[in-house]
Amino acid sequence: MTHTPYSELIASIAYKGDGTAGLHIPPDWMQGRTTYGGLSAALCLKAARPLAEGVPLRSAQIAFVGPVGGDVRLQASVLRRGKSAVYISADILGPDNSVATRATFIFASAREMSRTMPARVPMPDVPSPGNIPSLMPRGVGPSFIHNFDVLLAHGDAPFSGGESGENLLWMRHADRRVENSATALLALGDAPPPAAMSMFTTPIKISSMNWSIDILTDTFDTEDNWWLSRSTVQTLDDGYSAQAMSLWNTKGKPVMLSRQTIAVFG
Repeated sequence: MTHTPYSELIASIAYKGDGTAGLHIPPDWMQGRTTYGGLSAALCLKAARPLAEGVPLRSAQIAFVGPVGGDVRLQASVLRRGKSAVYISADILGPDNSVATRATFIFASAREMSRTMPARVPMPDVPSPGNIPSLMPRGVGPSFIHNFDVLLAHGDAPFSGGESGENLLWMRHADRRVENSATALLALGDAPPPAAMSMFTTPIKISSMNWSIDILTDTFDTEDNWWLSRSTVQTLDDGYSAQAMSLWNTKGKPVMLSRQTIAVFG
């Protein structure tokens, strides 16, 4: 399968006179029958970003409402603009104009504080990326995953029957032209297979339902584009899994915390 570089896909967005934008999602960015969730989140942020007028992203709520692929449209609108915060809604619409992904972003300027506390999210001690094999060989896994370099730093691989319900992965965009930013980080941040998949011994179907994100910085510096991700199962029952996710740069600085609810069919 031919792979469309992330930078080319983002550059293909065509803005229309009605305030919307359109693009075509190619097969190599699909996850089953829908667009890969990280790309959906990144496209929503791409649509919302101009309305934020340079204010940094602080938080996001992404609802993966329904499957979509091929030709899609993006639209965004300001919900409220305050003195320091801007709330913006962004949607991905399918060919029938139905909502496939709905995102709410909070952009907020920095403010002076009388007291601060650094993030209490220490990075685990894991091997460096240069000493770890790929999580999935070429040709294995969903189509979108091969747009990223993903290495298993610790924990259990998908469908290995592990007990920990946790995995730590070094990840980066395979497209070396991608500049580190909040948008590129969202595109990458959903790439890890749900940690619950490691607890099964045979392949199962999963579907991300929502993604709640806190961005801890407005600078996105890291060595050789690598980021360390940790996904941890917090519950697995009644056909759903809730997981916590953390992301660090190579210097151990936490840059993103998030949670997901995932439908598990197996």
